[in-house]
Amino acid sequence: MKTFLAKKETVQPKWYLIDAKGVPLGRLAVKAANIIRGRHKPSYTPSVDTGDFVVVINAEKVVLTGRKEEQNEYMFFSGFVGGESYRKVSLMREKHPEFIIERAVKGMLPKNRIAAKMLTKLRVFAGEKHTHEAGNPQKISV
Repeated sequence: MKTFLAKKETVQPKWYLIDAKGVPLGRLAVKAANIIRGRHKPSYTPSVDTGDFVVVINAEKVVLTGRKEEQNEYMFFSGFVGGESYRKVSLMREKHPEFIIERAVKGMLPKNRIAAKMLTKLRVFAGEKHTHEAGNPQKISV
């Protein structure tokens, strides 16, 4: 029996919708990363992008357990000497809630060129409304 390897041309991506309201960030990120990579499919091939599109709504209502809201910080670097700055999760939730989920999913993807393309399949929205109704996203629970 030969090993089946998926090809980029034969992949038919689907759209999935995840509601982040009341869901822990880690569980949401694992589910989204596995769908984006295509690990939920029997035709999964690590070297080929076989994943599907993921739309996440209600990003501002994702839950962080413990004291992560006050303790965790995101580091940014301007590229200049002394240009390192830190921002708390609570501040990022107020100003840019999509960033929290995008960064969590990015950390769960492999660190290579394919992952950069896979990350473009993630669409995160702060509120209930999204702009991808044309893809007929199938709602899944986390």
